[in-house]
Amino acid sequence: MESVLKIERLSKSFGRKKIIDDISFEVRAGEVFGFLGPNGAGKTTTLKMVMGFLSVDSGTISIAGKRIDEDYELAMEQLGGIVENPELYQDLTGKTNLEMYARLHKGVDKARIQEAAALVGMQGRMNEKVKKYSLGMKQRIGLAQALLHKPRLLILDEPTNGLDPAGIRELRDILKRLAHEENTAVVVSSHLLSEMQLMCDRVAIIHQGRLLDVKPVSELTGLSQPAATYRFITSQIDEATKILEPVYGEQIKNIAQDNIELLLETDKVPAVIRLLAMQGINLYGVNRQDSSLEDAFLQVTGGGLNIE
Repeated sequence: MESVLKIERLSKSFGRKKIIDDISFEVRAGEVFGFLGPNGAGKTTTLKMVMGFLSVDSGTISIAGKRIDEDYELAMEQLGGIVENPELYQDLTGKTNLEMYARLHKGVDKARIQEAAALVGMQGRMNEKVKKYSLGMKQRIGLAQALLHKPRLLILDEPTNGLDPAGIRELRDILKRLAHEENTAVVVSSHLLSEMQLMCDRVAIIHQGRLLDVKPVSELTGLSQPAATYRFITSQIDEATKILEPVYGEQIKNIAQDNIELLLETDKVPAVIRLLAMQGINLYGVNRQDSSLEDAFLQVTGGGLNIE
C-alpha cells in the first residue's frame, strides 16, 4: 500500500523540554491509523507539526511524497483536518459554510460540495443554519469541509469529543468508508480506546515523546494469532480438570470456581468440547478471551490511560 504520510526522525522541544524524540512512522492509503498516547506524550504536538501549525526542530514530514519543509503548499494541498471542534459560521447554512470554504481551494465546484455532503450523510440538511445543528451534525459538516478538495490525508484530533454513542458510531462508519472505499489515509487521535479498537486498522503508541510501537489492531489484541485463550464454563470444575489435565495439561492457563481456561488453536476447541461431553461434563458456554486495545496500551506504556 502507498505511503501517504511519512515521518522520519522527527523531534521537537519547547525550551529545554524535549516533547518529541526522534520518532518515525508512516500512514498508508486506505487505512484508518490511530495515534495513542498518555497525557503529555506528544501526540497532539506531532499532529500539529504535520498540519503545519508548529515548526519542526529536526526530522522530516512528507505528505503524498512532498516534504513540508521543501514543498509546503503542494504538501498542504493533499491534507485535510480538524483539530478539536470545526470552525463554522453559526448564522449561515451548512451549504453556505461549505461554499465559502470551497473558495480557498481550486477546482471545488458545486457538484463536489454536494458529493462531500453526501459522503458525511448531510445532503438533506444543507439548507439549515449551523446553529440549529446538533454537535454531531456540526462535526459532519466540518468533516465535509476537510474533504472538499479531495485530500489524500485526513487528520482528526479527538473527533468524538462531545458526541453521543450514536454520533460516535456514525463518525466511525464514515471514517472507515473514507479509508476503505475512497482510499484516503485517515489519522485519528482519541482517548476512547474501545472506539479506536473498532475504528482503526493500525495504531501507533507514543509515550514520553518516544514511539513505542506501531502495529495492526488485530495483532495488538491477539485476534490475528493462531492460538487464543478459551474459557470453558461448567459447574463440574474438579471433574473437568481431571479429564483435561492428562491431554491438555500444558495448555491449561487458569482454573476458577466456574470455568477453566485453555490456550488453544481455534480448530482444537471442538475436540475439547467433545471430550468433556463424552465424559458427562455439562458445558454452559465457551468464550474466546481476547485482549482489548486498552489491555495492549497498558502493557506497552506500563499504565497511564489519561490520554491527551
